[in-house]
Amino acid sequence: MSINLALILTLLTLLSGLIVALDKLVWRTRQQKKASLALLALVEYARSFFPVLLFVLVIRSFVFEPFRIPSGSMMPTLLQGDFIFVKKYSYGLRLPVTETKILGTGAPERGDVVVFRLPSDPSINYIKRVVGLPGDVVTYRRHVLTVNGEVIPLERHPHATPADPRFVEQLGDREHEILIIDENHVTPGEAFEVPEGHYFMMGDNRDNSKDSRYLGAIPETHLVGEAVRIWMHIDGLQWPRWDRIGDKIQ
Repeated sequence: MSINLALILTLLTLLSGLIVALDKLVWRTRQQKKASLALLALVEYARSFFPVLLFVLVIRSFVFEPFRIPSGSMMPTLLQGDFIFVKKYSYGLRLPVTETKILGTGAPERGDVVVFRLPSDPSINYIKRVVGLPGDVVTYRRHVLTVNGEVIPLERHPHATPADPRFVEQLGDREHEILIIDENHVTPGEAFEVPEGHYFMMGDNRDNSKDSRYLGAIPETHLVGEAVRIWMHIDGLQWPRWDRIGDKIQ
């Protein structure tokens, strides 16, 4: 069972704000001597927490939201245990809970790393890289990525080894590393046409990523924001990876 933090935060903010408003408009007109200790305590808590809750709600809904990377599907760009900031206003401002867009601020570009809500279960967030834009034809065959008939440049990383099979891919303006572990891995479908209002996403761990090759293109309405920076890395009981803190996501 997943917890809807946005819903909980919104309800707490509205409840505390309502209590503060009632105190100013209704309860203060009565004699304070008649107020119960429980009511006075409730009002005091609401006054203390309302501005904090409102600040967190605004920042989380419209500016930045923290996420934790739960799997290795974006290796080597992102590791399991990375904590990242997602820029919520990159692709539009959306209301909390309903996710209704109220202001357009931009659109994803090829190569962006994006957090999105899973179409089959919007309570689950995924993170992948934008490979195909609306109207694109994406082909992925024998680890060669082609977009609209143009082969995307791919070179073996200078420090790659059999145990560290990294490659460098130039996707749009983004030069980033990917993993190709099994050179005989077969992608289902191989050729995909991206519908209007949708985006084709792939993980950088190309042989171990449940992405648009399996899920289909992602609707624009399900985009959460652009992943921009790592602010912490800790996995299990291990010590934090201090060298990853502050890294920009390429």
